Amino acid sequence: MMSAALRRQEAEALLRECSDAARVDDTAILPFGIEAMDGRLAAGGLALNGLHEVSPATSTLSDDAAATLFAVGIAARAAADRSRRVLWAVTRFDLYAPGLEQAGLDPATLLFVEVREDKDVLAVMEDALRHGGLAAVVGEVKRADMVASRRLQLAAMTGATPALLSRRWRRQATDPLTELSAAMTRWRIACAPSAPLPAPGVGRPRWTVELARQRGGPGFTLELEACDATGRLALPAAPRDRAVAAAGAATRAA
Repeated sequence: MMSAALRRQEAEALLRECSDAARVDDTAILPFGIEAMDGRLAAGGLALNGLHEVSPATSTLSDDAAATLFAVGIAARAAADRSRRVLWAVTRFDLYAPGLEQAGLDPATLLFVEVREDKDVLAVMEDALRHGGLAAVVGEVKRADMVASRRLQLAAMTGATPALLSRRWRRQATDPLTELSAAMTRWRIACAPSAPLPAPGVGRPRWTVELARQRGGPGFTLELEACDATGRLALPAAPRDRAVAAAGAATRAA
């Protein structure tokens, strides 16, 4: 089995192959394109030089998948906006390539790094963030203390690169976001019922998106439609709009 040191060396080699494009301005943001979200975020979107944490609302597989796809959507939009690659560090490779693509992230743009422990994920993330040549750096961990989050925040500022830390549940009764963190935003994601369709089938997934904490502003909760093929979220259509859309669909089917 490949050692953690060798994996890290390979990751560093891949980073050196990435574009050396100029770093973005340290005030750059990545908006969601939804006024109900961007208008409530202190920066008007996600700061591209900060640490942002994402966690499932519960330990269920469905919420875990929703939280992962929420991070995928952000990474996809950052990659498209900056024309760079995304590094994703894990201790267990369980990402599903077609699922990533459906949420807007082309697997060909990804640099995957698999290491042994959470501390190795954090170390890889820190090195990648300081490099400054990536669209975003994503890591999945079960443990990250305040010191680790501060280091990631400083590295994100140094490299002007967004850090997305996926906080996985390690115990069923312990919410990962109860731990202290230096993150600029902390998100909690849960699955929500889809809108009913006029015919049998499955509608666009919906999520309950909670901003549990942000610097410089209060949190909020919204129900949103899940990421589309460009990584973008959407507000659910108003009942009247849904009725018009359903009538149009029924007419086309006839």
